[in-house]
Amino acid sequence: MDVRSLGYVVIESTDPQKWLEFGTDIIGLMVAPAMPQDGNVYLKMDERPFRFAIVKGEQDRLLCSGLELRSQDDFEDAKLELKAAGVPFTVESDELAQARKVKGIMSLADPSGNNLELYWGAELDFGKFISPKGISGFETGLNGDMGFGHAVLPAAKLKETHAFYTDVLGFGDSDYMHFKFNPDPADPGQGLHFMHCNNPRHHSLALYEDTQNPVGCVHLMVETLETDEVGYCLDRVEAAGIPIVSTLGRHTNDRMLSFYMATPGGFALEFGTGGLQLDWEHFTPTVTTLPSLWGHKFQMPDG
Repeated sequence: MDVRSLGYVVIESTDPQKWLEFGTDIIGLMVAPAMPQDGNVYLKMDERPFRFAIVKGEQDRLLCSGLELRSQDDFEDAKLELKAAGVPFTVESDELAQARKVKGIMSLADPSGNNLELYWGAELDFGKFISPKGISGFETGLNGDMGFGHAVLPAAKLKETHAFYTDVLGFGDSDYMHFKFNPDPADPGQGLHFMHCNNPRHHSLALYEDTQNPVGCVHLMVETLETDEVGYCLDRVEAAGIPIVSTLGRHTNDRMLSFYMATPGGFALEFGTGGLQLDWEHFTPTVTTLPSLWGHKFQMPDG
């Protein structure tokens, strides 16, 4: 299968207005002008009609992640590959495809229960991105072909879930880390797989060995084009009293300069710049023992 990017996320929220304020006033995204006035919140960052859809619901969580396929032929091939692998899926209605601004869409879940949507034919509205905070742009590639950023998803069944993404969906390995949080030699620790799809971004998806994650997400990442925007955003976060989940730092594996903040969804958002873009034909996957060159002191917010 030839997944091209992480195209969008759909977030369930008990109070979408909080995401509207967070998305525009803190992240610097704009309200998507081409999306319907249907009570949901849609946030735009590039040539695509939206990248974040926040829908009213009974809990706060990541509802699903949208993965982009190249064409209708690839979409039809994906159905055959999923059937051959014994993976259940549902071809969704034209109404849902229209709501997502795509030509065709199917829904499925990975072995750890993370909801996915595979789609083809994403629209480009070429509406000018005008950030309410003056951000010049986000790194999403040509016509948005690198996707909006990356997602780190919880994987209670890490081995099976990693195999699903690599063997069935066709993701490639970028890096692997393993964490132990106490000195007990019997502690098995937790694994973290970083994976890329068919674009230069170091990873569009990562899987963290997490058995207790009620919000369906560890963190999402957006990447701005200018270093100073990371600092400006950090100032906005501090002024608004939003918990900082991780201090400013630079990662080892993708060289991202970033910090992490709490979101209204109960998971974190990484706001960064300068992530590696790689030639996968000549890349050798790595195993990294140090997550950051400097900084990135993680601290979970109270409550």
